[in-house]
Amino acid sequence: MATTARVSGRLAVGNLLGARGRGSTQQHADARLGLLLAAPAVLTILVIAVIPLAGTILDSLFQISLKFENAPRPFVGLDNYITALSDDALLNSLSVTGLVAGVSVFVELILGMIIALLINRNFVGRGIVRASVLVPWALTTVVSAKMWAWIYDGRYGVANDLLMRIGVIDSPIIFLVRPDVTIWAMIGAEIWKTTPFMALLLLAGLQLIPGELYEAASLDGANAWQTFWRVTLPIIKPTILVALLFRTIDAVRMFDLPRVLTNGGPGKSTETVVLYTYNTFFTSLNFGYGSTLAVMTFFLVMFISFIYIKVLGAPTQGARR
Repeated sequence: MATTARVSGRLAVGNLLGARGRGSTQQHADARLGLLLAAPAVLTILVIAVIPLAGTILDSLFQISLKFENAPRPFVGLDNYITALSDDALLNSLSVTGLVAGVSVFVELILGMIIALLINRNFVGRGIVRASVLVPWALTTVVSAKMWAWIYDGRYGVANDLLMRIGVIDSPIIFLVRPDVTIWAMIGAEIWKTTPFMALLLLAGLQLIPGELYEAASLDGANAWQTFWRVTLPIIKPTILVALLFRTIDAVRMFDLPRVLTNGGPGKSTETVVLYTYNTFFTSLNFGYGSTLAVMTFFLVMFISFIYIKVLGAPTQGARR
């Protein structure tokens, strides 16, 4: 009897170990399949992102000037980064970028929310209105920048004509010449172009809210503001954070609008940090210091993303909440 029990026990342990072995083999096979499927994407990221980034970081440690043929490229270590800390032009471009990003993203959030709430309602011609709202965003930035250059023109621009007709100004304003006005003109063009993108993201969040919640709020006697504040806003908070994350990163990386509309002028009043980096690369031909500015901009964007995702709790695709 005892011998039979020992044999049965050994068989049970053997079956258990065999099951674990089979399970482990299956897990290894699944892991290998996952690696094979992800390999093309990982390889692509390495080629188009990681390797160029590593090359840029390496270049930032050298003094590289292309003004003279066969010029030496001495290793300077962190000297370029130390120089950047006291670079007045860089500090000016950072302040311009911060002002443009802060004001434009805030105004876009307010206007985008209003537009999203309006086009989320049922009314005749809603499809046409939704398509029309997206027109500014659908235009390429170069086209919209040239269009706003004509709108702001001191002699023929629509902006001056409209403001004079309604009595706001008595004489035309040369929007793209005065430093104290030009940056606000650029912010206005940026808001006009990218508010539809913000509205589109917020509209997607609004459409996920079940109608039963609004019916329950109505039965409880909540007014429109209470319904928005206590029902709509908490539910679409993740959507708002994602929209703010995307738009803030885009605003910090702004290049094409100031490049075409003002080229950073007058003076350097509208020169963003990316435009300053571009000018350092391709106007001054200082590739070493330009690489330093590019690396610093990269880490600035990474820091902003970290604040939104880890501190404010913006959801990311596939993240567990």
